[in-house]
Amino acid sequence: MATTLELFADYFQIHILDQDSDADFSDVWTEQTVSDGLGVTEGGLAIGTDVNFTVAVAVHLLTGQPDDDSDDFDHVVEASLNLTSGRLVVLGCTDDIDAAARFAMPTGWTRIRASRRGLAAAAYPDPDCENEPEDTEEIRLQAWPAPHSEPHITKRWARPVTQPPS
Repeated sequence: MATTLELFADYFQIHILDQDSDADFSDVWTEQTVSDGLGVTEGGLAIGTDVNFTVAVAVHLLTGQPDDDSDDFDHVVEASLNLTSGRLVVLGCTDDIDAAARFAMPTGWTRIRASRRGLAAAAYPDPDCENEPEDTEEIRLQAWPAPHSEPHITKRWARPVTQPPS
């Protein structure tokens, strides 16, 4: 079962963190982390987006590692997050943290997989169909208890230098 959210991806990112975290994302973005679409800091993860407006986010809380379905997505990354509070928080980077969505999870290390799709359509929307669902970047977040492991880029999407032909 998934919880769906619409988040404003201000500054081309959304955040995932432990409820008790005071994660500081100010220095997380480098040329490499922008390319990876993933910034990791103590107590939080920043997931890069290809748009600076609303994204559709589906949050799936799992008991174990899901199967690899990266062929269905454009960009897939994973990283570990220590949930000392047992509460996972998902929000846009400028959202009010007190109003952010919270999810109960077991305390301890949690693996987060962020799978993104619809990136080309979202980055280059059809001007005749602006703000349509097919122009929305979709992010699926899967979270499950797992020992800490290094971040991993499963599948990488690179924005084309020029707009693709219609």
